[in-house]
Amino acid sequence: MITLLLLLFPALASLALLVLNTKDAKRAALLFSIIELAIALFALLNFQKDATTQFLLDTPWVSSLGIHFKIGIDGISMLMVMLTTALFPLIILSTFNKTYTAEKSFYALMLFMQAGLIGVFVSLDAFLFYTCWEAALIPVYFIAAIWGGAERIQATLKFFVYTILGSLLMLAAIIYIYLQTPGTHSFDINVFYQTVLNNSAQAYLFWAFFIAFAIKMPVFPFHTWQPDTYTEAPTPATMLLSAIMLKMGIYGVIRWMIPIVPQGFQEWSWLAITLSVIGIVYASLIAFNQKDLKRLIAYSSIAHVGLIAAGVFVFNAQALQGAMIQMLSHGVNVFALFYIIYIIELRTDTRQMNLLGGIVHSAPKLAITFTIIMMGSIALPLTNGFVGEFLLLMGLYQYSAIATTFAGLTIILGAVYMLRMYQRVMLGEANNLTNSFKDIQGNEKTILYIVVLLVVVMGVMPNTILSISDAAIQNLISIVNSKLVVIN
Repeated sequence: MITLLLLLFPALASLALLVLNTKDAKRAALLFSIIELAIALFALLNFQKDATTQFLLDTPWVSSLGIHFKIGIDGISMLMVMLTTALFPLIILSTFNKTYTAEKSFYALMLFMQAGLIGVFVSLDAFLFYTCWEAALIPVYFIAAIWGGAERIQATLKFFVYTILGSLLMLAAIIYIYLQTPGTHSFDINVFYQTVLNNSAQAYLFWAFFIAFAIKMPVFPFHTWQPDTYTEAPTPATMLLSAIMLKMGIYGVIRWMIPIVPQGFQEWSWLAITLSVIGIVYASLIAFNQKDLKRLIAYSSIAHVGLIAAGVFVFNAQALQGAMIQMLSHGVNVFALFYIIYIIELRTDTRQMNLLGGIVHSAPKLAITFTIIMMGSIALPLTNGFVGEFLLLMGLYQYSAIATTFAGLTIILGAVYMLRMYQRVMLGEANNLTNSFKDIQGNEKTILYIVVLLVVVMGVMPNTILSISDAAIQNLISIVNSKLVVIN
């Protein structure tokens, strides 16, 4: 029942915001998100660190089609649930310094999106997984199109076209596999895992799944929607997209694509790794030339996710564990970086680096928190970003030293453009826009101090996280390897 409560509570909270005559939608949304976090913490405290699927609920939904409402949590999905529920209250709290028109609708859409995200991470039925995948995407279209920037319609349209293409390809793949399942057919994930598919079918299915998930991550060359959408969407939506939603794609590869079509994965993983590494270098170089702070972090995100994707497609224990902890670290860090940019924009009405400078003189608390979060982003040892990137590079090295060399550029180039950004924004002489810059206060301090704590604790005590997903990852690797042995 705990999994059902995790899934349904934010959806019901979303409806409650629309129905109830509350005058303070943002505080109600914050309360609902904190309750959801408490439910997730209860699940975490009662979670056994083994390979089993826990808090399982399996009930017929559309029996005639083999569709079940089947949900559960293992170590992989547990981490994704914790990322989603931990960041949502912070993202909602970050909006308190700005008033949005039609606030009830704005926060209702955010909570409905949370329900969709949770559904993606706990679904154990392919039809339910696809339903939740679409449910998580729909609110973003409306949030970006209604509350976004001047070019929001064009950016949202591009985002819609990309994602609907990926969704249709994934739906076609799911239906095809469903029709190959034995007997009366089933969408159950375990039945999908056991379904025997020939090499040719697996190759086609690999590409259908890969394009769908690569768009969401995004992986080069399916990334072009991302900078525009991140820039034009309101900052809370950008935080949701970058910190949580892109993890849907990585999770989909780990949970659904590779175990279902291992032969197709084995045949084409080299190309997926190559595209991921190209994306790392490409996005890092493009980030150098960005003057808009939001676009710079958007390209930085593509580079970091490229490394995670490369590690996932290598598919060994070290790389997968690195991917899991790095998804958490990236989520925390990119949320905080976008929030800092949001604070700067609210105070100066600009995101252009060349118009800023000298903020450290009047905002030392912001400067210190910015420094620590940036160190996490560039993978300084003893910060959260270091552990994941180190494990990812170690795992990738087992595949190819050359690929590892290029992938390692994400650390070197990332350090250069992030330090360059910090120098231009925070250091130097103050100007008319920044000489009276107010330091962080109230909710801003609460949010950034929590993030700083997470950056340090995750960096110093990574085994707390790694131990949650270890057994589930080993089990998944065993499933894939056993299928490959049978096929070969």
